[in-house]
Amino acid sequence: MSKFEQIVILTGAGISAESGIQTFRDAGGLWEDHPVEQVATPEGFAADPALVHRFYNLRRAALSTVAPNAAHKALADLQARFAGEVTLVTQNVDDLHERGGSKNVIHMHGELLSTFCTACNHRWRQETDLTVETQCLACQTQGGPRPDIVWFGEMPYDMDRIERALKRCDLFVSIGTSGAVYPAAGFVQLAHVHGAQTLELNLEPSQGSAFFGETRQGPATQLVPEWVHSILA
Repeated sequence: MSKFEQIVILTGAGISAESGIQTFRDAGGLWEDHPVEQVATPEGFAADPALVHRFYNLRRAALSTVAPNAAHKALADLQARFAGEVTLVTQNVDDLHERGGSKNVIHMHGELLSTFCTACNHRWRQETDLTVETQCLACQTQGGPRPDIVWFGEMPYDMDRIERALKRCDLFVSIGTSGAVYPAAGFVQLAHVHGAQTLELNLEPSQGSAFFGETRQGPATQLVPEWVHSILA
């Protein structure tokens, strides 16, 4: 039986990269050849909504070309079989965790397959393209719907729920994250100060590796199934 009762897992781009999803932001501050300010800020959307819609339409369409990998499936297995509680938080906006079998995933940075209306805040599942002519399903405002993505300068979703889970967990695990983007980069310190053990699984050391009690380096598709097996053994 595992010695842990409450596990919080944070996943980042590294877990989806092995499924073929590109990380949005590169070292030059570009999101797939676009300046961040153009496609990942409220100001960018206000200035050129058609460009922003095209950018996310392409990202949304690309989801049909990728599949969940062994790491996604291992985490779903952990959720299903672990005797305690597993809170799965992701910075990723894809749906690979859900397609891999996970339930109740907290998408702190939003989801590609979700839309919300800037006029009335109504949200709905979106699998087709958005345009400036798209009408809100609730209030019928045209041009109000936007990708349900947390952009720079906006507050990540469900922070109260995440912080409560971090304060009561006895193990925090970070998988495939850069450790560079706050508030997620601070999760390890919050969990540690409340007594949790901390583990980083990453292809290479993150910017926050020094804060973890243990780090393991390698592909997520190798490390995550091995770790899950050890927890469930």
